[in-house]
Amino acid sequence: MLLHQGIGLDAFNALPMRRAVHAVYECCSSVPLAADLARQRPFTSHDQLFRCADSLLFALGEDSIDSILQAYPDIGRRPGSEKSQAEQCAIADARPEMMAQLADASKTYLDHFGFGFVMYVNGYSADTVLATMGDRLLNDYETERKIVRNELAKINRTRLERMLGPEGGYDNW
Repeated sequence: MLLHQGIGLDAFNALPMRRAVHAVYECCSSVPLAADLARQRPFTSHDQLFRCADSLLFALGEDSIDSILQAYPDIGRRPGSEKSQAEQCAIADARPEMMAQLADASKTYLDHFGFGFVMYVNGYSADTVLATMGDRLLNDYETERKIVRNELAKINRTRLERMLGPEGGYDNW
């Protein structure tokens, strides 16, 4: 669970720099991105913050993307996790053979590309994730790196949405 969940845009804009960086880091697992986004405050809308976060993510070097990818556990590592229900580690399937196939495909992907598989999985079944992984294994390295950045952007956005909460935040902030 995010420490800064539902703080609202005004509260985020008002956080001291160190706390703002920490709040964003919880969402994106990148100190450079978190610091750059915190320095861009104040934001006038959620959408402005999201666009800025995307722009900063797409401007990061490949080494920074590799560092971010280290923070992502394998598909199905914590099946059914309530805290991570929208995250790839929470993909679950009652069929042990499906979970074994996901683990095998994840290893094949890592061996093939040299980095772990990442996908915005909210609402997708294990079958869909497995099929997507198989399709993405057909990509060349550069194409897959572009897809990974797009998937990271989707994940960051949902995490930033959780951090901000509804417009105006919750009353406890």
